[in-house]
Parts: sequence; C-alpha cells; structure tokens
Amino acid sequence: MSELLESQVDPDPLRQFALWFDDARAAGVAMPESMAIATATRDGRPSVRMVLLKGFDERGFAFYTGYASRKGRELAENPRGALLFHWPGRQVRIEGAVERLSAEEADAYFASRPRASRLSAIASRQSEVIPGREELEARVAEVEERFAGAEPPRPDRWGGYRLVPETYELWQHRDDRLHDRLRYRRDGRGAWVVERLSP
Repeated sequence: MSELLESQVDPDPLRQFALWFDDARAAGVAMPESMAIATATRDGRPSVRMVLLKGFDERGFAFYTGYASRKGRELAENPRGALLFHWPGRQVRIEGAVERLSAEEADAYFASRPRASRLSAIASRQSEVIPGREELEARVAEVEERFAGAEPPRPDRWGGYRLVPETYELWQHRDDRLHDRLRYRRDGRGAWVVERLSP
C-alpha cells in the first residue's frame, strides 16, 4: 500500500471517502458498508455497535434503526455520534451531529427492504428485554398473519438517522508503525483543511 500524502488526497473528504469505499469493494471486502457507530448518554456513558451504512452524500451518512433502541434513546439525549469504517490496512473515522431522516425517506427505505426484514422490524421492540426467542418468533408469526396479503407499513418507532460530518480522519497502515493519519476539519470559513496527525 502506498503512502498517504496530503498532496495526493482529494481536498473534499466525501470524495476521498468514496474513493476508499470503492477500493474496499473492488478488493472484495465483505460488506464494506459495515460501520461502528458510537453514541453516548447525556452524562457521557458511551456505547458502540455495528450497523450498515445505507447511503452517503453531501448531507451526511445514513443508517436505520429503532428510535426506542439504546442508540435511538442515546441520540435523543445527546444527538452526536462517531462512525468508524475498518477495511484491511485502512480506517476512516467520522464525527458529527446526528439528525433524524424525514418520514418520507424512512418510508421509502422501509418499503425497499425484503418482506421478512419489514416483518421483523414490526415484531421486534429493539433493545427490550424478552423472556426468550419463542416470544420473538410468536410476535413475528402474529405480524405475518396480520399483514397476510398486504404490505407491512413502517412502524412509527423505526426510522433513519444521518450523521452530518464535522471531522473525518483517514488512517492507513505502514509496516514501520509510522502509520499515516490525515484529518479533515472545517476552518473558520467553512472550507475543509487537511492536517497530519502523529500515529
């Protein structure tokens, strides 16, 4: 893997992310859209889990979950997050504010999911304690029966979020352990600045 130099990266971090994302896909990385998202409670207790990136553009990075899940509750209290993508020899960290996607965006994505996934989202009260798997399977069977022959609608408790980047950090492995780390941050005028960080 070649060195990562300030002069060689795209001045726009979104375009640079897209290049690395495409590189990971071309290299055969399984599910390059897998990302960790860290959230925290109002008093700063952190938690992190893996989710799937469902789209990215100049507005930010989108993912979907239950609003009453642990991450949903934490984002309601403290609407900030940090993403981490890890691919062989590279990682990207992105931090920023998190906002809910519109109901229209959530409806459109929900309708595009496989039927079984939609039924599961309706049946599951994400992050809620249940007595056993049998109860979950019974809920799914009940939902299947209720929506037999009909399109299952998106439940109000389920939808999407978008992390709006304030900083990006690119990390690239080097065998001498002097890894390359470049951070993008906004200057006072809103332009992106690229800085090198010590590994």
